[in-house]
Amino acid sequence: MNTQASAKLPSETSLDERDGRYLRKAIVWSHAGRRRGNRPFGAVVVSAAGEVLAEAYCSTTETGDVTAHAETNAVRMLATRKLSREELAGATIYSSAEPCVMCAGAIFWANIGRVVFGIDAERLRVFRGDHGDQRDAELSCRDVFRASPHAIECIGPALVDEAGAAHVGAWKS
Repeated sequence: MNTQASAKLPSETSLDERDGRYLRKAIVWSHAGRRRGNRPFGAVVVSAAGEVLAEAYCSTTETGDVTAHAETNAVRMLATRKLSREELAGATIYSSAEPCVMCAGAIFWANIGRVVFGIDAERLRVFRGDHGDQRDAELSCRDVFRASPHAIECIGPALVDEAGAAHVGAWKS
């Protein structure tokens, strides 16, 4: 990464105790996914009342499903809970990394009203490198959320060093 690009990296966001606790749970799931041979991403969905509604890791490698990112896996789990759109609007999804375009779309369609993420996509690209099979669509989740007709609060990057630890040595160099 060049110095000009690194100077533009977003600054880290401070979190309150609750957000820090659940983001760390998502980070734990990212390590669990990596131990199973998947890419290191985790997600946790929590209701406004503090109930954990779903917890997931990225399972793309073990399932062969390219859509089995941590956030989409968590959103799929919500479908079995029969939650109202209002309940989901009050929920927060904690993601160990900035949601990709697909995951941001799933969050939008699920009507989840709040997102808190760890490492941002720009920093994550440093770990991924320039390999074609590791590249992502260079579009921020915030761009997807801004296009939403309902508000989606987005907080991050946060706990960047903790969230980034699962990625050290996990990608092709």
